[in-house]
Amino acid sequence: MISNETIVALSTPPGSGAIGVIRLSGAAAIEITNSVFSGKNLLSQPTHTLHFGLIKDGDIVIDEVVVSLFVGPKSYTKENVVEISCHGSNYIIQQIINLLIRKGATAAKPGEFTLRAFLNGAMDLSQAEAVADLISSDSQAAHSVAMNQLRGGFSNELNVLREQLIHFASMIELELDFSEEDVEFANRDQLQELINKITLVLSKLIRSFELGNVIKEGINTVIAGRPNAGKSTLLNALLNEDRAIVSEIAGTTRDTIEEVLNINGINFRLIDTAGIREATDTIEAIGVEKTMQKISQSAVLVYVFDVVNLTVTEIQEDIASLYQPGIAFVAVANKIDLTFTDRLKELELPSDIQFMAISAKENQHVEDLKGLLYETAVGDKLSESHTMVTNIRHVEALRRTQDSLNSVSEGLVNPVTSEFLAIDIKQALYYLGEITGKVTTDDLLENIFSKFCIGK
Repeated sequence: MISNETIVALSTPPGSGAIGVIRLSGAAAIEITNSVFSGKNLLSQPTHTLHFGLIKDGDIVIDEVVVSLFVGPKSYTKENVVEISCHGSNYIIQQIINLLIRKGATAAKPGEFTLRAFLNGAMDLSQAEAVADLISSDSQAAHSVAMNQLRGGFSNELNVLREQLIHFASMIELELDFSEEDVEFANRDQLQELINKITLVLSKLIRSFELGNVIKEGINTVIAGRPNAGKSTLLNALLNEDRAIVSEIAGTTRDTIEEVLNINGINFRLIDTAGIREATDTIEAIGVEKTMQKISQSAVLVYVFDVVNLTVTEIQEDIASLYQPGIAFVAVANKIDLTFTDRLKELELPSDIQFMAISAKENQHVEDLKGLLYETAVGDKLSESHTMVTNIRHVEALRRTQDSLNSVSEGLVNPVTSEFLAIDIKQALYYLGEITGKVTTDDLLENIFSKFCIGK
């Protein structure tokens, strides 16, 4: 699948800027660049060196540039790689790329540089996918998870499991060669012990996806409650800016407002919603319906209630109508600056609902609420395992691996022939191999790398 063509693309974001970086990769990358470069002879220069000169189309000077040389295999793709740093004018960039294409380069496809790095053995498939995650990471936690995967943390853990399984698979295959002698080279008790151990690790990795995915995508956090409970005021207080319109007129928020709040390196996608009540017009009814939809799609629900004007019965009715299994629930008593909080003692909440009393308007305990949101959504889960799964493709492969190992276990409890054990172990190895790229198909690679940006 590796192409012999030399590819070229802009590797910096499109648009005008101070600098644009054009990247080439392939056997002829240095030769093609040298044919348009006025300066040192690039063909005789050592790897990892910088060279100042001109890019010229015949006698016409296009730009002054700095050329970086990376001679294969000491490069990102393990091929000859050239990076041309030019001025960030769209016109200049396109002129240089078009010139390089006329000289023999081919426009790169999305993710083709990283695809070549994978195909040439510079990284495995899970590391290649981590490149895309690293580029799109927008929080400290997402960056840390992507860096760990890029450095092979996930791959290393899987490779250890895979090597142990391969050993038993080879022993069972040996038994098939001596089937007439009826001998066992693979100790069944040790095999079951290994499967139990691997299953525990797989379960831990699969569970980590729940947190890993929200770290990667952000935690959907819906702020809901009755009109005038202070939802928009709370949103503004959490963001420390006037993002939502605040008014004493009930039903001011008709549509959802979404903003991102970073708490301890985790992005919380805050969604301020229309007040929950009997709608007085069609527009408000649509807003209330949207609120319920957003709640069903959330990971955390912040129910804000007016501690001054709502009775305990009304609060409990709201909680009963909003509560949904699987969604972390935080009940927030607002406007404590206007009343004594003794009546809150009458409020009995289910044990799985977190509670805090605040004044959003006076900014009382808002920072404490941020801490509670973090504890509710993340807690100490980040320290449970350094390796975290963030990719749905990976978690599906892990689940299929687990199913195959369960079949092996069943074959050990209700003894089957070595041939059937070998089939199930090979299936488990296949699914593990899909994650790191030991097993690939063209369709799989196209699906993965088509989501990359062109210059990566």
